Amino acid sequence: MQLITVNNEQTARQFLDVHVTLNKDVPGWIRPFDKDINGVFNPDTNKAFRHGECIRWILKDEQGKYLGRIAAFVNKKYKNKGDKVPVGGIGFFDCVNDQQTANLLFDTARQWLQERGMQAMDGPINFGERNNWWGLLTKGYHEPLYGMNFNPPYYVQLFETYGFQLYFNQICYGMPLKTPLQEKFTARHALIAQDPAFSARHLRKSELEKFATDFSIVYNKAWAQHDGGKEMSKVQAFSLFKQMKPLLDEKIAWFAYHNNEPIAIWLNLPDLNQYLKHMNGQFGLLQKLIFLWHKIIRSNNKTVGIIFGVAPEFQGKGVDAYIIIEGARYMQGDTSPYLEFEMQWIGDFNPKMLNVAESLGGAPSRQLTTYRYLFDRSAPYERHPMVS
Repeated sequence: MQLITVNNEQTARQFLDVHVTLNKDVPGWIRPFDKDINGVFNPDTNKAFRHGECIRWILKDEQGKYLGRIAAFVNKKYKNKGDKVPVGGIGFFDCVNDQQTANLLFDTARQWLQERGMQAMDGPINFGERNNWWGLLTKGYHEPLYGMNFNPPYYVQLFETYGFQLYFNQICYGMPLKTPLQEKFTARHALIAQDPAFSARHLRKSELEKFATDFSIVYNKAWAQHDGGKEMSKVQAFSLFKQMKPLLDEKIAWFAYHNNEPIAIWLNLPDLNQYLKHMNGQFGLLQKLIFLWHKIIRSNNKTVGIIFGVAPEFQGKGVDAYIIIEGARYMQGDTSPYLEFEMQWIGDFNPKMLNVAESLGGAPSRQLTTYRYLFDRSAPYERHPMVS
């Protein structure tokens, strides 16, 4: 076998080709944007390079046939509550259905990480933000959401036979969008709605900077203290919203306020993969025209819940029901093109958010799993701790 380090334009192209070759005939697979994958490994576009490093390999047989690929990462900012040793990461794993081949890829990544002082590796994870390319698909082998890993079922055996252990499961919830909400949502909404101090409004692209700022305020209150979290500046939030602007549907991105101060967000987006599956990983002029055409004819009937949260001081007071009902009035209405709703993954260590998803009437639609491998095989193993 030939193990090749990705170190030039040709091998970077081959790194993409491995994924396409090994998955193109798997039912449900949608080819990711090439630029999205390349961007992970580009120091000019990925801020994780400021405090980390990564490497990629591809594996071929003696005839040049693709057998697999893997990437390994060291990121000083990657920490989880309860970690007792430095942890590196692996990701972008693809492999033929052969354990020896997988072992070679895992061993190669492990050795590289050990040389950099790591004592464990998590995978498959992303080199950067946790909202993309995180976790191995272990249930729900149907069309992935945008930025979500997709793999054949046999990958589970390759990971677990090698010795990876469950660190946490990431559960997505889906539901037909027209499913009536429980009566308790309506009742709790009514209590909040009668207080004039509360208000809700959907995003407006003409006021993008204002809503980006509001997003950063709620985000920093609700999530910045979580594992691996960091505060989001107004500038960062505005940059993020500008990137999302072409995809944003104003009426499915909602904000709640108390005395005009932002207290809750419910950000949903049309599922970009419903456009992407027509583009073969590219986004040139032709693909842009395809994207525009599908937006015009409103062919995408699937919306994805990206983030939902309430500022801590307003949790447990009905604000969650208030913002959900306000948004649902459009999303479930006759003028809405959306028929399906799926929430991005929620960690099984977060029972509060799992309860929110279930109370909406959602059912588990897919599961991704983050595995951990301790280099000291005699060390005691612990799963990701629960959060309150």
